[in-house]
Amino acid sequence: MPVDTVTIALQRLKKHGYKYTQKREDIITVFVEENRYLPAKAVLQALEDEYPTLSYDTIYRNLYTFVEVGILEETELNNEKLFRITCLHEGHHHHHFICQQCGMTIALQMCPMDFFEQQLEGCQISSHRFEIFGVCKNCLTAG
Repeated sequence: MPVDTVTIALQRLKKHGYKYTQKREDIITVFVEENRYLPAKAVLQALEDEYPTLSYDTIYRNLYTFVEVGILEETELNNEKLFRITCLHEGHHHHHFICQQCGMTIALQMCPMDFFEQQLEGCQISSHRFEIFGVCKNCLTAG
């Protein structure tokens, strides 16, 4: 039976010296279930019934911890930080189309780095990120 994404994320947290809490598992579960970029506010709203005293500070602290250990990816759209679950299964390099209205993402299986590496001869690239922003077909047909 394959290990699920929440379990992999919790194992990664433990590997980096962070303790398991139900709250952390629930935050990760929100991202796994939504499978799209979310602002901290959406995470807080998703958990407010279960944790009525949960604060933005707690959410942000955990989100940035998750980014640091490679559980979440972050991006910025319209001056707002958005987060999504990282593709935690190894060997699956890809990029994303991100809907600017609903935050839904579509994995892009092609990486444009070959093109750019040819133009950067003699340079050493340490990392890259490629995202396309637009409006998904669901939002286009709904609006």
